[in-house]
Amino acid sequence: MAEFVFRRASQDDLLAIVALLADDELGKSREILSDPVDQAYVAAFEVIDRDPNQLLIVTTRPDGRVIGTMQLTFLTHLARRGAMRAQIEAVRVASDERGAGVGEKMFRWAMAEARSRGCSLVQLTTDQRRPDAHAFYSKLGFTQSHLGFKLAL
Repeated sequence: MAEFVFRRASQDDLLAIVALLADDELGKSREILSDPVDQAYVAAFEVIDRDPNQLLIVTTRPDGRVIGTMQLTFLTHLARRGAMRAQIEAVRVASDERGAGVGEKMFRWAMAEARSRGCSLVQLTTDQRRPDAHAFYSKLGFTQSHLGFKLAL
């Protein structure tokens, strides 16, 4: 039996996904965890789910328990001769599952999915306040190649 299942998220997963997003120092101050799920999450999920260039996944145990999530966005650029790249965002693993290899398996799955869609590059952004995540990404072979900027609107 498989240790983990990776699948496209369904609307039924929203409460578990939001709980994962809220289950860290940064997320708990910006996410709203409620049952039923806040309508803003429902609306965002519907947009993501309809877009063929978006893939919101959940990682589950064989019993169906959601233990991880991430969003992949597939971007086609003119740069690099029209190459496609995958952007990985909103990666979360349940706090009681961290350190057990779940994140690495999620990333290996995401990289394989990106390759299968013809991507030549996988990229991500990470908050500067996540040094453990930075070490994890480096261990997976990611290099810190760019400096990112954001502007809140």
